[in-house]
Amino acid sequence: MFVAASTACFPQLPLEEALSRLVDLEFSRVEIDIRESGHQLKPSQVQADVEEAVHLCRETHRMTPVALAIDIAGEGEPYYDQFRACCKLAKATKVVSITVQSGELGTPFNAEVERLRELVKISTLEGVVVGLKTEVGRMTQDPNTALVLCDHVKGLSITLDPSHYVFGPFAGANYDPLFKHTSHCQLRDTSKNRLQVRVGQGEVEYSRLVAQLARFKYQRALSVHIVEDPESGVDHMAEMRKMRLLLESLL
Repeated sequence: MFVAASTACFPQLPLEEALSRLVDLEFSRVEIDIRESGHQLKPSQVQADVEEAVHLCRETHRMTPVALAIDIAGEGEPYYDQFRACCKLAKATKVVSITVQSGELGTPFNAEVERLRELVKISTLEGVVVGLKTEVGRMTQDPNTALVLCDHVKGLSITLDPSHYVFGPFAGANYDPLFKHTSHCQLRDTSKNRLQVRVGQGEVEYSRLVAQLARFKYQRALSVHIVEDPESGVDHMAEMRKMRLLLESLL
């Protein structure tokens, strides 16, 4: 296992500046966030010019890209075309793990299975593993549903964000069965009342998390995912540094 950090920690900054901040914080590995609504790399931008996207993702100030997290708008063929381009980007940058969101609540189960099977089919051609993010407000907010999706879609894995089983409607739910399917982790500290709190003030059991992952020979990233909130009054850079040091102390 190793520690990384996501460019999504700095949602208001362009990619170059977000990467620079992570270097200042002494991270050596990076998860690159790709979303249409953000200020960094967009799925449509990747699709329009994969080579340029590869160039941007290689200009990481000597940090190693270890994962992509993508949020693609739309559906149907345009959706799959953008996903296909992101998989080509992952392969070109030697990234194995690519995170996608599960369907919103109310999505028919069979339709979600079909979508995920198509994503896994596309990603397999590029040697990339699809991780389905555990997330409040989506189908994976219930760990049992996340597990059933993995059982129905061969080759699908989980991007485990344990915060969503500390906070939200399934707070306290047992998510241990997901560890064997986990290909990536996104981490912050969380309480039952707030998704993001200061490091040390929440209820995420990092030592147990690391021990459980080790049982299944997990050898991928523990990615810091503390999103900057200028209105909170919290020293974001200090929190990022604290989380890095905490995770490194457990490895």
